[in-house]
Amino acid sequence: MKTNTTHEESTYALLMRSQEEERSIPETAVYLLLILTMAFSVWQTAQQPFQLPTIGLLQGTPIVQVTGKLNPPA
Repeated sequence: MKTNTTHEESTYALLMRSQEEERSIPETAVYLLLILTMAFSVWQTAQQPFQLPTIGLLQGTPIVQVTGKLNPPA
């Protein structure tokens, strides 16, 4: 009787075995470019000034959010 043994490999082992060496350099360059682009856009956003709306604040009127009906039943 022949015994059929199947050798199951983990996903990590399959990935490591199938990794192409010549593809890793361009892939690393693309990842580095994506990281640098993301860091630049975060830095650019942090450098932009922003202003809060001052309508009502200068006159001393409180800013409120109106919800529901404006005229409640009497």
